[in-house]
Amino acid sequence: MSQLTEALLNGAPAEEIERAALPGDFTAAHLRVEDVDTFRGVEDKDVRKSLRVGRVPMPEPAPDEVVVAVMASAINYNTVWSAMFEPIPTFRFLKQYAKTGGWARRHDLPYQVVGSDGAGVIVRVGSGVRRWRAGDHVTISPVHVDDQEPATHADGMLGAEQRAWGFETNFGGLAEYTVVRASQLIPKPPHLTWEEAACNPLCAGTAYRMLVGERGARLKQGDVVLIWGAAGGLGGYAVQFVKNGGGIPVGIVGSERKAEVVRRLGCDVVISREEFGLADDPSGDPDEVIAAGKRLGRLIRERVGRDADIVFEHVGRATFGISVFVVSRGGVVVTCGSSTGYHHVYDNRYLWMKLKRVIGSHAANLQEQVECSRLIESGRVVPTMSAVYPLAEAAEATRQVQTNRHVGKVAVLCMAPETGLGVTDAATRARIGEDRLNPLRGLTPGPQPA
Repeated sequence: MSQLTEALLNGAPAEEIERAALPGDFTAAHLRVEDVDTFRGVEDKDVRKSLRVGRVPMPEPAPDEVVVAVMASAINYNTVWSAMFEPIPTFRFLKQYAKTGGWARRHDLPYQVVGSDGAGVIVRVGSGVRRWRAGDHVTISPVHVDDQEPATHADGMLGAEQRAWGFETNFGGLAEYTVVRASQLIPKPPHLTWEEAACNPLCAGTAYRMLVGERGARLKQGDVVLIWGAAGGLGGYAVQFVKNGGGIPVGIVGSERKAEVVRRLGCDVVISREEFGLADDPSGDPDEVIAAGKRLGRLIRERVGRDADIVFEHVGRATFGISVFVVSRGGVVVTCGSSTGYHHVYDNRYLWMKLKRVIGSHAANLQEQVECSRLIESGRVVPTMSAVYPLAEAAEATRQVQTNRHVGKVAVLCMAPETGLGVTDAATRARIGEDRLNPLRGLTPGPQPA
């Protein structure tokens, strides 16, 4: 064990952390540029064949960046896309970013460290960083913005140079160390373990912006919210935000096992895909889209009394046409992704003649991330972690997400040697309770490190 690792695990003060030498390299889950054709002509693009875990060099931090020792990370679907090299190899993103010049050139490498979630300890700060110091416990926002771009000052998500860390940049979170901008840092909720904290930023922040933030659907008390994929990483947080905000969550799930998941999170109404006969992808048959929408609409009205005011949409092609049909007159479909396909087909008559709206949403700006984190700190929103893998098995953890065998979020221990570490506010943790903090723990197959 290195001097720095020992200092971190022992909770050493800032001075000791700063004195300990950074390693020249570290272990990380990464992709190699020579593997981009691995899945050419292959139907099952098994990410375990492309996602490697091995040593990579330590990057030099820019003046506005910090080096974080990543105690834990989590799997998101963008890592699945990266590891399948779809829709395009993410090495193209690294080259595009490098063309902006300066410190960005470091990112164009023959390997990419992936991962867009993380929690850990700052070990170095750049000369331009003022609000953070070595030893601070942080979670990391996945949003990498250019603070010299005018649009960023209106909303960090509107800048043309906004990127997803660990997907459109290098040096992601599935690693022992990462380099991130100071504008990505959020104080870690002190009552959470490293693995619990690491599961929150991307999915919780995205769901918060979609439903609660002023640029999203603007959820209000009493709103009926239809949530596709309610047992997934995004859906599990959406259920909580709706419930916490006085709305009525209606969760769509694919199995009774997943129905139990969303009930644990407080979902008022749970509807299985089988109940309204939803095919895997009905989008190619306009008549079936409308028919499925009518069946789903009847179920919602039977169980809630009226149509959904908001549809929380991230599935994409297979569900988007139904979402537009089923949302109420004057209602909102808010969308942040398209895991089943990007090209959506819907009947525009139901959009324009019933004065419905579609809002595109992507991740969350730093203020929204901080507001979201405050809810987590208060215990009103809890992590949706269902399994924990060691970094050595990051590819297997990603495969769980790729094949949809998971619920909620799958965490990955990076520098933390075991689960349960990182809690600095035991009193708040005891007040909230272990069962409340881990409603989904153990529901996804996989190793549970001691």
